[in-house]
Amino acid sequence: MVVLKTILLLILVYYAVKLLLKWLAPRLLNYAVKKTEERFGQQFGNYQDFGHTAANEGDTTIHKKPTQKSNPSKKVGEYIDFEEID
Repeated sequence: MVVLKTILLLILVYYAVKLLLKWLAPRLLNYAVKKTEERFGQQFGNYQDFGHTAANEGDTTIHKKPTQKSNPSKKVGEYIDFEEID
């Protein structure tokens, strides 16, 4: 009889912990993400507007990289043909 009570108690504790973790884990994860985001924002908050000019809401700006012409006659290296030896 004692063995049966012990087994039932272990099963009950297992399901209680499983249910508690299912409820508690997302909240703990959400808390950790918020704290990390706050720390990151404090540490790098000064750099977010670096190099950007003020633009009105709704304006579209396109920044293109300058085009570079490739030099097809540029010699990269030698081609070596390898043969298999039996």
